[in-house]
Amino acid sequence: MLKKQQKISAFNPNGIGQTNGRFIGLPFDEVDAKVVLLPAPWDVTTSSAGGTSKGPELILESSYQLDLLDVDVPDAWKMGIFMRPVDQHLVSLNMQMREKAIRVIDFLEGGGNPKDNHNILAMYDEINDACERLNNWIYVQSKSILEAGKLVGLVGGDHSTPFGYLKALGEIHEDFGILQIDAHMDLRKAYEGFDWSHASIFYNALSKIESVTKLTQVGIRDYCEEELEFVKKHADKITVFYDHVIRRQQFAGNTFDKIVDNIMFSLPQKVYVSFDVDGLSPELCPNTGTPVPGGLSYQEAIFILKKLVASGRTIVGFDVCEVSGDDGSIDGNIGARLVYKLANLACFNT
Repeated sequence: MLKKQQKISAFNPNGIGQTNGRFIGLPFDEVDAKVVLLPAPWDVTTSSAGGTSKGPELILESSYQLDLLDVDVPDAWKMGIFMRPVDQHLVSLNMQMREKAIRVIDFLEGGGNPKDNHNILAMYDEINDACERLNNWIYVQSKSILEAGKLVGLVGGDHSTPFGYLKALGEIHEDFGILQIDAHMDLRKAYEGFDWSHASIFYNALSKIESVTKLTQVGIRDYCEEELEFVKKHADKITVFYDHVIRRQQFAGNTFDKIVDNIMFSLPQKVYVSFDVDGLSPELCPNTGTPVPGGLSYQEAIFILKKLVASGRTIVGFDVCEVSGDDGSIDGNIGARLVYKLANLACFNT
């Protein structure tokens, strides 16, 4: 068996991307890798268009077309990135529960009251139980990777998927903040009756994980009164950089660099990056489940991530969620590039 340095020496970073089942066709296995990508093929509670459960596979397939040179992190590929295979048991469970969730959502949108329908109540129990099983699976898998001294990049799936990973990080770090790039706040309590809804991820994180001491949201432009009240109630923990405010400041002559300085100022030393691709302008990821007009350009998003590292802060983990689309769509390409950039930057200061 070749050692890591031997694999590096034998690998041609300028060659054709090898479709070998490994991220960007890299030659490393999990033992060699500094970053392990954990796929989460899940979109059970998605309230609009589904398909994000196929995000990990789409990102993997798209990754073979990426060039390895990262101008911000020279020789980044040599650190080793490995993507675990998609767990087919999760794929099967997701399909079963997604069908039930669609029935529940259709019932609600038709004006039904779950309290009057025993079948709907039973499906709620099944779905919430399955989501808890997912959370526990993510927790166990990510904790074992972290205990091996590696950094985890969670590849969604919908935005409910990082909870188990955040829980595992909370047992390692006494306190850390979350930098959330997103069109939505995701601060609803049990949205549509689902305890672990994709729209509830940061309500759950702040309410259930004591180590999460700060949430900074960037690009927000679609939210409800309930979420706004939650932000006001927890103003000591939550800072929101609304998309319309960012643009208004730019129109008034403020530089994006200065705006990002303020974003950095809101964050603690240790930061988890949660990247929902609908935080980007929708033409970049048109097939994501809930696209919203406005948002960040790709370069603006990368600028924020680079500024985070340049500020001396440590990225303790990351996720990229809500990628959907068909083979060859731009969504997978964007998702793969974000995963690669985050992996590289996360290891820059370590």
